[in-house]
Amino acid sequence: MQRLGSDPPGPYEDLVGYSRVVRAGAHVWVAGCTSVDELGLVLGVTPGEQMTYAIANLVKALERVGATAADVVRTRMYTTDTSRWEEIGRAHGEVFGAVRPVTAMIGVESLLDPRMLVEIEADAFVEPDSGR
Repeated sequence: MQRLGSDPPGPYEDLVGYSRVVRAGAHVWVAGCTSVDELGLVLGVTPGEQMTYAIANLVKALERVGATAADVVRTRMYTTDTSRWEEIGRAHGEVFGAVRPVTAMIGVESLLDPRMLVEIEADAFVEPDSGR
């Protein structure tokens, strides 16, 4: 089983005691990703912009264990502003539109940093015959 933190490590992983991504055989789970960059800066001003960066972080985590966005079977999106669901959904659709994972968009009161407007997590399944 592979258990990997962010590269570079995020500010919360050691403190909270979790992995960014875990792979067990064909199954992959990616913890919640936000638009925080490697310097700890929150990128993007709007929920849609932040979702684009958050998904890029999620895809990087998948790639670290030999998976891709095409392997994703479920996503969960969290937002502090459900009235902006269309722009969040559009950012999701740009990456996952052809993949069509099951998903949910959930309104939350807040995320860990008040500048964070969205977070996304994913589950993936790497087909055994894919060679990855």
